[in-house]
Amino acid sequence: MPSGTPVAIAGIALSDCGRVDDATPYALHAQAARRALADAGLDRSLVDGFASAGLGTLAPVEVAEYLGLRPTWVDSTSVGGATWEVMAAHAADAIAAGQARAVLLVYGSTARADLKARRRTANLSFGARGPLQYEVPYGHTLVSKYAMAARRHMHQYGTTLEQLAEIAVQARMNAAANPDAMYRTPITVDEVLSGPVIADPFTKLHCCIRSDGGCAVLLVAGEYVRDLPRPPVWVLGTGTAVSHAAMSEWDDFTVSPAAVSGRLAFGRAGVRPAEIDVAEIYDAFTYMTLVTLEDLGFCAKGEGGPFVTKGRLLRDGGLPVNTDGGGLAACHPGMRGLFLLVEAVRQLRGEAGPDRQVRRAHGRLPELAVASGTGGWFCSSGTVVLGRG
Repeated sequence: MPSGTPVAIAGIALSDCGRVDDATPYALHAQAARRALADAGLDRSLVDGFASAGLGTLAPVEVAEYLGLRPTWVDSTSVGGATWEVMAAHAADAIAAGQARAVLLVYGSTARADLKARRRTANLSFGARGPLQYEVPYGHTLVSKYAMAARRHMHQYGTTLEQLAEIAVQARMNAAANPDAMYRTPITVDEVLSGPVIADPFTKLHCCIRSDGGCAVLLVAGEYVRDLPRPPVWVLGTGTAVSHAAMSEWDDFTVSPAAVSGRLAFGRAGVRPAEIDVAEIYDAFTYMTLVTLEDLGFCAKGEGGPFVTKGRLLRDGGLPVNTDGGGLAACHPGMRGLFLLVEAVRQLRGEAGPDRQVRRAHGRLPELAVASGTGGWFCSSGTVVLGRG
């Protein structure tokens, strides 16, 4: 991190999540924000920085007004699912440089309820104008772009559908112990493989769920830490990167921009992937988890298939991943990146509950966690390394 004050995450919270039919996205933003401030024990008058994306005509101005905030530092960076790790990096830099002392990141969406009620929402037809228009006529949906990349990895490295299915199975097993998760019933590899095909090779259970929900994270300058009711979680290092927008401009379908953001984050934090106790990885599709683990350095390129098998990603596995169940089972309201930070902090604080709290050797709490978000179709990446000490 830049020289200057250390930066900590002081407050985290979820809004109501899963099936929320009687709330607006603004209400979920407000609920999560209030809960995060209460978690930190800080008054909203201390919040001088605010970051939001995906809601309102002038985000984050409109959302800040709804929350009764008048920040002097704002960020509305929008790079898909990686938005919140990128925003966290920006906020940490701003606090370290003295441009803000307390920055609130908030997200909320009623994606599931909108679909159920047939309400018109944002247009998901990416690329009607600009460079992407040259791919649109060929029918590239978002899921098909991920499916193409997965097929390339399978062809190049021998990765199997059974190995990808293991990721969905273990995500559901982690979700089983999470009372906030939307889907908690265990599934098998055979159930994943036999489901309806969405985009070859992905069946339905290879894909994230659609939910409602929101969350908030409050980052603060070190000077506030002594007054916090809960142990701080320190931002040790961050990294951001972008790759491509058009699939034709992607150099290698088996390498995501996490290869760059991860290297930067780990380098700035001064830690190695092998030292990480918990990993929260964006998982809109099973292949995202696999390739991100490779690119962050948890295993070599092409070895992700064998790496994710034999329960390695479970709470008591060799590398607990998506300990809340992730986007495949817990929640996915549209942009899930902020939820990764919430779960990472919860695990480092030891607040995940007896049934899903990660414990390392001799029952100790995890010391280091990484949250890595992916946006678009591997277009962007943000990685944040967090620590208790």
